[in-house]
Amino acid sequence: MAAKRERFSLLLLEPGEIYFEDFAVHHYPVGLPEHEAMQRKRKGRLKVCSKSLVFDPSEMIYPIIKFPLRDCTTIDQWKGSLMSKLDTKGAVVAITCNYCIEMLPSGIIKPYTTIKKTERYLFSLIYGSIDDCIPQICQLHRASTLSAGDQASMIGAIVHSRHSSVKFNPCWLQDLQETIVLEKYGSRISPLVTNPGLIVLTSLRLYFQPFNNAEAFPVLKIKLEKITRIVKRRFLLRHVGIELFCSEDNIVPYLFFSLNSREERDSFHNALLAHPKMALQDAEQENMLLRWQNRKISNYDYLLYLNSLADRSFNDLAQYPVFPWVIADFSSSELDLSNSDTFRDLTKPVGALNEERLQKLKLRYNDMPDPKFLYGSHYSTPGFILYYLVRKVPQLMLCLQSGRFDHPDRMFNSVVDTWKNITSNSSDFKEAIPEFYQPENKGDFLINSLNIDFGACQDGSKIGDVVLPPWAKDPKDFIQKMRDALETEYVSLNLHYWIDLIFGYKQQGEEAEKADNVFYHLTYEGSVDLDNIKDLNERYALEVQIMEFGQVPKQIFHRPHPSRNSVKHPEAENVGEPDPLSPKHQESWHKINEMEVSHAYQFHKETIRAVCFSQDGRNLYSVSQDGLLKMYSVEDNKLQRSITITNMALSSMKLMADGKIAVIGSWDNNVYAYNFEFGKISSILRAHDDAVSDIFLSEKTLATSSWDSTVKLWNYTPDMQFKRTFDHLLLSLDHDTRVTCLTMNASNSLLLSGTDDGQLCLWDIESQCLVHQFAVDTSLVYSVDFSPDGQRFICCGHDLQMFDINTKSRIFQDYPGEEISGTALPF
Repeated sequence: MAAKRERFSLLLLEPGEIYFEDFAVHHYPVGLPEHEAMQRKRKGRLKVCSKSLVFDPSEMIYPIIKFPLRDCTTIDQWKGSLMSKLDTKGAVVAITCNYCIEMLPSGIIKPYTTIKKTERYLFSLIYGSIDDCIPQICQLHRASTLSAGDQASMIGAIVHSRHSSVKFNPCWLQDLQETIVLEKYGSRISPLVTNPGLIVLTSLRLYFQPFNNAEAFPVLKIKLEKITRIVKRRFLLRHVGIELFCSEDNIVPYLFFSLNSREERDSFHNALLAHPKMALQDAEQENMLLRWQNRKISNYDYLLYLNSLADRSFNDLAQYPVFPWVIADFSSSELDLSNSDTFRDLTKPVGALNEERLQKLKLRYNDMPDPKFLYGSHYSTPGFILYYLVRKVPQLMLCLQSGRFDHPDRMFNSVVDTWKNITSNSSDFKEAIPEFYQPENKGDFLINSLNIDFGACQDGSKIGDVVLPPWAKDPKDFIQKMRDALETEYVSLNLHYWIDLIFGYKQQGEEAEKADNVFYHLTYEGSVDLDNIKDLNERYALEVQIMEFGQVPKQIFHRPHPSRNSVKHPEAENVGEPDPLSPKHQESWHKINEMEVSHAYQFHKETIRAVCFSQDGRNLYSVSQDGLLKMYSVEDNKLQRSITITNMALSSMKLMADGKIAVIGSWDNNVYAYNFEFGKISSILRAHDDAVSDIFLSEKTLATSSWDSTVKLWNYTPDMQFKRTFDHLLLSLDHDTRVTCLTMNASNSLLLSGTDDGQLCLWDIESQCLVHQFAVDTSLVYSVDFSPDGQRFICCGHDLQMFDINTKSRIFQDYPGEEISGTALPF
């Protein structure tokens, strides 16, 4: 039985085909007299699938036979003669088929054998009734006669009808005290396979109960404490996927589920996060960008992180992790990693590496109607992934290519030839995959360890292991040198250019056109809304295209990606800046106590919460807990305006760049925009559910913090000054307690927030991840600010404290003797 289960798998079906159930049968060979057919009958299982019937013999020597339903002319109950001994119970299924496929004889992996001959095949049911079998098969047979889109719709209806009545069997619960928290229909996704079932979350575990017996386990059970990470994913460009990563000692390392809708996925995701048994690792909270910049993690690990962030998964061949080719020299006998000519130009996409080819592609591009594309194939598709991995997972290639391997001359036979094609062929622009940089796997995908007969090339040479460059001794040496190249200084200082092309601001739009980085429009997220396409055939055709043609990763950077710090000068960009820790700087720092008062003003009756100067220094503005905004002329030494903004306290204020509008935070939960030219409040933003404690303003971004334990980022334009709408809310960052203050660095890539329990939270804006938390020796943080170089920050509470972002450590602390609540910090 174990051998039989190992031989049959869902990869023997079409990609995405559904396997429903099976029946114990005897198969009678065709073309023989009845008595001889009965003597040579074969016992096995007849598997009912959405697009085919599959007979899996119990004896491994015989091949598995697949009958595509579209090639079956009749499927009915066999009516034999009255004297027939074969039909003793009237439970014989007769299938007349023009075409069938034989697979895996004796378990040998090789191209499938097709039999194009009209034959009648007989299967007698060992158990069960013919009425339990024939009607279901005939319904699926009728679906096979429809167009592709209508067939997919009818199969979907059949799947829903058959599975909607299935409920989770409580007998599978591991613990008597366990209670079911949530139960949803979903599919487990693995490469080229979609297997539907029930996803059940209980008080202790996560269960997946498939609707068939194709999985290794009738019910998969995972303790919630074994789940280490949860990531939302796209599946076929729809936001319906979720991937769970588990600890190494778990029965499976990861699970990828697809649910029926984005709302279903999100509710499942939220239920997992809210579960008290969940104890996710903090790895996802680390600021990987800063760690990569400061060489705390490798280029390889950072690329894996970016791929995951951009919805690339090893479980989805359509969104498999993409890695760059970094070496361009595959012909030398020795690999010189100190020579820049050894490396590929990482500022260009693969298609632009050959200038002559690029110019030909541009000529076609200029004559093309919209939507234009420069490259007719993608850099990452299921076919390209399996081009590299066919020796390691040949079953996937047979599944993808209808039981065939590629022509021997077109296979991955030589690294040198592959690189030549990638840089010269008019339709080959594929990048590499992570396996090229994994020394721990010893280059196993380059070796024909299964001794599969892939055929012979036109020159007569038989396909075996991949031929390596002259500078590689063996597969292990090749992979190790590829990894060494990936981690070289040249790649480290140029990798950000490639990241811009694949994950960043040069991925699409005008910048992609400038960078010669334009692909077919259906490969981009947002190019088509499948849920709103009513024509079934059109939708099916688009799904097939999206699956086969490749998908551009989710865009995760919208500005140029920072470069990695140099080994020799990790903070080279800060050369010339004074060191706040130098003795000279420390001396001037403490001389602040020797300063004398030049002017003193008494504007307000209650505590002043924020002050600022106009850019020309002529006017001074202040807000107070008395609800007033005041403007004072420094030149005339005269109060010019006193404006009542609200009857609640005002907490914070910033001037817009033109100095004409003051943006003000209030304890009444609102943010106000006051226009000095018109002398009135121009707009009000209902920002939070509790008092707005602080604001930060940059060119097009407003950040607000609140006692409701959140920080929010808002996008605005000058003609939409904070209107009453949440349409422009960019993100919301949750804290454990009241947020008292915030600031952002010069590039608006990092946000620092302080709380009333003495915590400093450093956030990465692009990934919306918490980089690090710093505990401050005070019960309340009043104010925070970054140094000009962005490498350090300072906070005020009962004392002044300075922290280093790279080392996550406190580097300065001063005790002034009383609370510091002002907003002017020494940076």
